[in-house]
Amino acid sequence: MHADVLLGLQWGDEGKGKVVDYLAANYDMVARFQGGPNAGHTLILEGGQKYVLHTIPSGIFFPECRNLIGNGVVVDPLTLEQEIQKLEQAGLNLNHNLFIARKAHLILPTHKILDAASEEAKGSAKIGSTLKGIGPTYMDKTGRNGLRVGDLERADFRERYEQLKQKHIKLLEHFEHDYQLDSLERAWFESLERVKQLNLVDGEYFVGDALAKGQRVLAEGAQGAMLDIDFGTYPFVTSSNTVSAGVCTGLGVAPRRIGEVIGISKAYCTRVGSGPFPTELEDETGERLRKEGGEFGATTGRPRRCGWIDLPALRYAIQLSGVTQLAITKVDVLNAFEEIQVCTAYRIDGVATDRLPYDLTGVEIEPVYRSFPGWNSNLDSIDQYGELPERLRHYIDFLEGALDTPITMISLGPERDRLLRRSANSAAGSSSSTPAGESVNA
Repeated sequence: MHADVLLGLQWGDEGKGKVVDYLAANYDMVARFQGGPNAGHTLILEGGQKYVLHTIPSGIFFPECRNLIGNGVVVDPLTLEQEIQKLEQAGLNLNHNLFIARKAHLILPTHKILDAASEEAKGSAKIGSTLKGIGPTYMDKTGRNGLRVGDLERADFRERYEQLKQKHIKLLEHFEHDYQLDSLERAWFESLERVKQLNLVDGEYFVGDALAKGQRVLAEGAQGAMLDIDFGTYPFVTSSNTVSAGVCTGLGVAPRRIGEVIGISKAYCTRVGSGPFPTELEDETGERLRKEGGEFGATTGRPRRCGWIDLPALRYAIQLSGVTQLAITKVDVLNAFEEIQVCTAYRIDGVATDRLPYDLTGVEIEPVYRSFPGWNSNLDSIDQYGELPERLRHYIDFLEGALDTPITMISLGPERDRLLRRSANSAAGSSSSTPAGESVNA
């Protein structure tokens, strides 16, 4: 059996949580493979109940689906405890279907303080960190200093913690940053008691055994491909590999065990924080997109920057992750627009190209647009692809052809049931456009 992958293709906030929640009923396991509480996967269930998951995988609402926080994730015990409490208050029993890999690294209180101090010191050059301690934690991981979840089972855990804390305090002497550690530290140790009650597993064997038994595994990504530490818009990126290669290192899955790769993109484009954004609209249209789409960060609450969909960036992300099928979200946000633009190429120094330059931050990019008439229709009553307005279907067909990847899912609203499926036959030329274990009806 192969592990399927679901990941974002833009700068995050593509609607991954909803799509994972929709698909989870067809999987035996959903596993987060990278990132940390800087993620914010929003799910709206029956009855309009809204949940934002920062660390726990989005399959948690299905009792028979096991959910793994993989070794590639960095874990803030405080955030995780708060998340668990909210889910338990909603009636979920997480003791039997939430698991955490022993090799996942822990975010310490001093990691958050270092994050804030470092970002503050950058001034106008700040990268837009969520200040959750993600970057410093990954730095300790690669520097071979980090604490892992499995270390909680060691008798000398407190000693290891004190050594790393003192290292951080020394580093903080280089910053002019005031902080109060005592209360943060006290709450952090209290939250560790809840983490110790979770099912701690050796994640690579946990996933490997499931695949060997023929069970269906869905790997859930956080952030988006354009925030990948190696291939994103560096240095305005996250600290982990958000492309599908991150599944191999973040869960211990061999490359040959990767199956379908489902890429998620909005019908337009957004970004939170600093960094290049070739199609950004800093005008009334951009503000209208923000208002219609409710574009405010699920983790930070910050207003998102908005612009038209960017095909050169999407092709790049599709290539990097070997995407086999696409889900287009927030199509309904464009309902009221009379005209819709699609960036088909970049013009750099007067030359048109469909390839991304080495450094998007160092060049002036003029987007080349193609215009499409809007469909100006309310989509609330539509539950079959064939019922969509002709202009919308034309827009979807164009994206599919331009990206050379079948579009198999189209989201028409935030709720779980507002997702249309297309059969493999109606998508563009893919013989394997269905996630494992699921039959698709158009």
